This record gives sequence, C-alpha cells and structure tokens, in this order.
Amino acid sequence: MSEFGEAPAQPSSVRARLTRLAFAVPPLRWRPVRERYAHMRRATGRRRRRAAEARGDHSLSRPALYEIDRKLDRHLDLDGGFFVEAGANDGFEQSNTYWLERFRGWRGVLVEAIPQLHREAVIERPGARVFNCALVAADNREDVVTMRYGGLMSIVAGSHGSDADDREYVKHAFQLGMETEYVVDVPARTLSSILDEVGSPEVDLLSLDVEGFEADVLRGLDLSRHAPRFVLVEIHDMEAGRPLIEGVLGERYEPVEQLSPMDMLYRRR
Repeated sequence: MSEFGEAPAQPSSVRARLTRLAFAVPPLRWRPVRERYAHMRRATGRRRRRAAEARGDHSLSRPALYEIDRKLDRHLDLDGGFFVEAGANDGFEQSNTYWLERFRGWRGVLVEAIPQLHREAVIERPGARVFNCALVAADNREDVVTMRYGGLMSIVAGSHGSDADDREYVKHAFQLGMETEYVVDVPARTLSSILDEVGSPEVDLLSLDVEGFEADVLRGLDLSRHAPRFVLVEIHDMEAGRPLIEGVLGERYEPVEQLSPMDMLYRRR
C-alpha cells in the first residue's frame, strides 16, 4: 500500500463473468448494442450495491480511488453539505461524492459531458442535479465542445494533439471489450452559469476530474460569487500542473493536503 492508500479493488465476480461473456461473443459493430451491454454491467453492480446497503453493508459504497472519500472526512466531517463534482462519469465509479450523498445527507450537482454516462448518473444519483455539458472558461466563445468518449478517461477532442494521440490516450479505458471510442458534440457551459441555475448555493466541496482541463473549468468559476470552501483537483503532473491551478485559484485558496498521487485539496482562506 502506498502512502495514499490502496488502488481500486479487483473486478467483482459479476464483472468477471461479464468480461468472459464479452470475449465469447463476436465483436459488436453497433454502438447502441455496446451501450446496452455497458448499461447492463452498471445496472448489475448497482443492484448488488443497493442490496448490500439495505443490509447495512457499505463495503461496496466507497468508490473513490485511494480512499479519497475517507480522507475528506478529516476536513469535511459534516452532514448535509453541498457538493459539485465535475467529470462525474456514471455517478458512482471513482466518485468522490457518492458516499457523502448516500450516507451523510449531502446534496449537490454532478456534471458529465458524455450523454450515455450522464444518463447513467441520473439513474445512479437521484438526489443530485445532473447536467450534461462540457465545462469551459468564461472567455470561451463556442456553443459546443467535441468530446472523445473514453469512459473514465473521456477527453476534449484534440486535447492530446492529433487524432491518433487522442485515440491512444482513451484506448486503455475499455476493459470489457464491449465499448468503443467515439466523438460527440455537447453543450458548453461555465460552472458559474450552472451554480446560478441551481440558486447559487454555498458549495462545501468542488471536485474536479476532467482529464487535464481543470484550469479551464476553474476559469469558468466566478470566485467573487461562487468560491467553494474546499476544491479538490486532479493534477496529472504535480510539478507542472500545480502552478497552473494555483495561478487560477489565486491567494483566495491555500493547499491543504495531497490526497493521492494526482489529487490536491485546497481550502478557501
């Protein structure tokens, strides 16, 4: 175990059976069919997890990597807070806010750009407002953003240079062989526009995991009106990335703790 805790557990037996099924059938040519298999896998995991939760067993309900959801208790040990999680994926897998919503009475906002993942998040997180858009900087002039689907590693198309480089980045995301990468246009919005829409609540935790676009997302947050108490930012390269993030956050925030090899927690001064 590293100083940051354990990486994710090995896939469950249910997922292992679905993996064998994936390789037993011929390659699927149509994306809708692949999406149905992915939906079935998520639905199976959700049923098992909800049944365990009903028995008082929460062992399946801590999805955050490196036990980040546990570590946040050191700084956010309260009930009934408000979160914003950008890059929400399906609302559960690797979520930093699932536990807070399910067991600490938190409410909040999820933002997910990929439509199929947005639909899953709506099912998974009925207590949250779930927005289907890509978050952009305040000076963005485009109405849409082209995304390349890569599951937990979905990216803005072109963000890694060439089309081939984008494909190389997302190819590792498909573990079951039932999904494939594709591009899709989604609405572009600033984070402050979303917070205005939901009534400009006091945000206790902003969690950002948008595959390298965290600084752009923060540039779409008007900190004079919407300054979260804590900001958790995924930074792939700490040495190069921290100055960029901290340059956007400015003197209003101070670093508190590095919760994983790629996650830094900041606190509003």
